[in-house]
Amino acid sequence: TALDPFDYERKYPEAEPYKEMGDGGRIWKTYVEESIKVDANQVADWTHALDVLLVFAGLFSAVVSSFVSQTYQSLLVDHSEVTSYLTYESINLQRAEDANISLSTIPRFELAPNSTSDPSLTAVCVNGLWFTSLTLSLTTALIAVLTKQWIHQYMSFSQTGGPRERTQLRQARADNLEAWNVPVIIGLLPVMMHVALGVFLAGLIIFLRSL
Repeated sequence: TALDPFDYERKYPEAEPYKEMGDGGRIWKTYVEESIKVDANQVADWTHALDVLLVFAGLFSAVVSSFVSQTYQSLLVDHSEVTSYLTYESINLQRAEDANISLSTIPRFELAPNSTSDPSLTAVCVNGLWFTSLTLSLTTALIAVLTKQWIHQYMSFSQTGGPRERTQLRQARADNLEAWNVPVIIGLLPVMMHVALGVFLAGLIIFLRSL
């Protein structure tokens, strides 16, 4: 009959009496084999989720950046408008001088080259939402990259040494992974991307309604 892969009593010989907890103990060999299977499945799921998230975050950040690169200019002074106003005022002053009209009667435009920007409320809201969305997306991508490094380090525990040593090293890293809440962080990353997408869509609605 085929050997049951989970029949560890037959798969691994029993240790000598009083040496069950030694390096050759069956419990350590069983733990190492089972932990490799569990970790491989878990890490595969995490890696796949993070890879998909990184691709989406990269594409989404590129899209948001293209919008922001155009709309942020509405927060700045339009220097072409300043030039037009000043040119028009200069022409009016020239005409008044030719007609012997007092220059003080010519209205002066409040807009000047050193004027500060006074953007509309819509421009402020749209840019604020889109910059927030971009920040969330880039933060998500950064955390995803760091998380993948943590996972790689977690799976790189030494294949050398006895079963007991490998068991202790794997368990220590598993405890640290839980202490740093890595599974929770991986679960929150998609939520951050959903929030970033929602914030971007809110800004897009405000932008389209202002047209």
